[in-house]
Amino acid sequence: MEFLTEINYDKLIEKSLKNVVVEALKIAQNQGLPGEHHYYITFQTNHPQTKISDYLKSQYPEEMTIVLQHQFSNLTVNASSFSVDLSFGGIQQTLVIPFDAITYFADPHAKFGLSFSTSDEESSFAQEEQVAQEKEPEVKKASGAATVVSIDAFRKKNK
Repeated sequence: MEFLTEINYDKLIEKSLKNVVVEALKIAQNQGLPGEHHYYITFQTNHPQTKISDYLKSQYPEEMTIVLQHQFSNLTVNASSFSVDLSFGGIQQTLVIPFDAITYFADPHAKFGLSFSTSDEESSFAQEEQVAQEKEPEVKKASGAATVVSIDAFRKKNK
């Protein structure tokens, strides 16, 4: 057993905040999304455990944002990932997204968002942030029922 020489509180906080995403997804899985709540989830498409079609992988080789609002089905939350069926270009596809691949989670109705680290750099660990935008981010329509969203309005600007 290896003993730690120091406690990395940033990693502990990130793990706890990822649990917020898990619990929010479990609510949607068990009862659907209440009221006007909806989720924007940005994830790494190139994460080794992410499972998406080759078609989506070619369109989004590094990162993709999905919206869980009205047109999703078969949401299943597991210990380390979730899966959901969405329609892209009229074709239903199942996406499997590990929680470690999620880089951003937001519920614009609640003005709530979380950013997560995608590297081991200690300077950019996840932080809880309130989304203070008056309007929702620009929505870019993809072909079919699925929506790809620009979440730049939610991101913190690095100067």
